[in-house]
Amino acid sequence: MSINRRTSRDIRSESRLDVLHALLLAGEASRGDLAGVTGLSSATVATVVSDLLEGGIVTEAGLTSGRVGRPTTTLRLNGNRGRIVGIDVAETYVRAVVFDAALDERASAEVATDEHHEETDYVIDAIVLALDTALGRAGATREDVLGVGVSLPGGMQRWGAVSVVVPNATWNHIDRLRERIDLPIVVDNPLKAIATAELWFGEGRRNASMITVNLGTGVGAGIVLEGTILRGATNFAGEWGHSLLSLDGRECRCGRRGCVEAYVGAAGIQRTLGAISPEHPLAAVPMQREFIGALAAALAPPADPAVIETIEQTARYLGSAIADLVAIVNPEMIALTGWTAWALGDHLVPAVRRRVRQEAPGDSAADLAIAVSTVRGNSVATGIATIALERFLGDVGLVTTRVPTAL
Repeated sequence: MSINRRTSRDIRSESRLDVLHALLLAGEASRGDLAGVTGLSSATVATVVSDLLEGGIVTEAGLTSGRVGRPTTTLRLNGNRGRIVGIDVAETYVRAVVFDAALDERASAEVATDEHHEETDYVIDAIVLALDTALGRAGATREDVLGVGVSLPGGMQRWGAVSVVVPNATWNHIDRLRERIDLPIVVDNPLKAIATAELWFGEGRRNASMITVNLGTGVGAGIVLEGTILRGATNFAGEWGHSLLSLDGRECRCGRRGCVEAYVGAAGIQRTLGAISPEHPLAAVPMQREFIGALAAALAPPADPAVIETIEQTARYLGSAIADLVAIVNPEMIALTGWTAWALGDHLVPAVRRRVRQEAPGDSAADLAIAVSTVRGNSVATGIATIALERFLGDVGLVTTRVPTAL
């Protein structure tokens, strides 16, 4: 049996990521500030900063004068180092977001797609169109791009392999996608992307163990344990949407019955409304994002009674499913994200909290925080762009750990 041991090179790599993360959050900081925030020694920070300056990842921002001693040089991420693109491929849209190398958003573009139309060329055409449109809006060329991250729906058994759960034909044709984009790319699923976004920009700043629950057409859980994203043996960790909520319950699109997604995915919420009020006009809205938006609007006073009951029942389903996650993972924080969470989260969260505390075992939920994620914008695009940036840092030899295999 082989045991993976951290080498001095790995430790130095992790130190670089810690410094980058601290700079990203601070915007601008001195070497002393970075040592204080990261807990690294001053000598380690000095070495890491030297590496990052040499690689053009960090730049000197200016001088600050203190009350005593010489002025101190402050540092910031070098946004001009290049551009990173994060692409969120969802069932109903493709959104490309262009970031600078400091992960500040520069431009974006969205292409609407038909959720019933999943042919490979159709999806790849939408990805390329969104990418080119976003780069044009950012005033950037392909020569400016350091890397592209693409988040594809569905899980993976292995890098680039199609999932047995909710298959998307694009997973079978990663080589074709790579040829069409013709830039360095890394591909992952949305659960790992949202976990990365939360780790770098959200509750990961305060909580070492947390779960980001994504609510949309599908549902899933990006899990962070002690500061590390849980991937599992075959990168399949987090497909909580296809765990069992109700034995022999509603049919799920994966072919099983009773999955969490069949109750708290957008289509599942619509089915709940249809069961409560079969003739309700919102029960027949054909597109999922339109349905969720209309449902949120119907909660404005005077709220629609059938919609209120739908939200209450959905909160019970969601709370029970999250209680199972709490029993297994015992996180400090649950953050809700995704377009359903943005629209309905404020209405769902209080009832979800109550349900989780009732059903979670022992005191596992006593101090658990549950809230809508503070990571705004498209967290999938942000997270997959961050993974692409990490990939670039690996390509230039600055990072050797915590970076997924490139495609």
